Amino acid sequence: MRVTVTVNGETYTRDAAENKTLLHFLREDLGLTGAKEGCGMGECGACTVFLNGRTVNSCCVLAVEADGADIRTIEGEAGPGGSLTELQKAFERNHAVQCGFCTPGMILSVKELLNANPKPSADEIKEAIEGNFCRCTGYAQIVEAVLDATGQGGNAGGLKHV
Repeated sequence: MRVTVTVNGETYTRDAAENKTLLHFLREDLGLTGAKEGCGMGECGACTVFLNGRTVNSCCVLAVEADGADIRTIEGEAGPGGSLTELQKAFERNHAVQCGFCTPGMILSVKELLNANPKPSADEIKEAIEGNFCRCTGYAQIVEAVLDATGQGGNAGGLKHV
């Protein structure tokens, strides 16, 4: 089937099999490899992207279902000249990135939270990332990074560093 989507502000039209996921469409057909396949079942959050302004697990959405949609991937988060955003810099400062596999999904899930609530509490941050699994950092550094990015310091709300 023919699929037309706008991804990170650019419109693409491609043929896609009816059973091809949005994740595979983005990675294989458009070359946008920021979203990762972790579990393939919508449980890990590694494939998180924005679809019409809301985060979704792109492994659970068919490409044909996204026809006509506005999609934003981690590649679309870059600042001028590909520079890191303040949120990405805070992840770096707070050592919230180790292997990086979960980071694109984490960043986009946090971005959705910050769009609705620019000064979230540690508990609100934890709730926003509860569908994103990280096997490397633990979660304290991620929560601290978000608090840092929002000018709230770095108290992860009782989480322990690993």
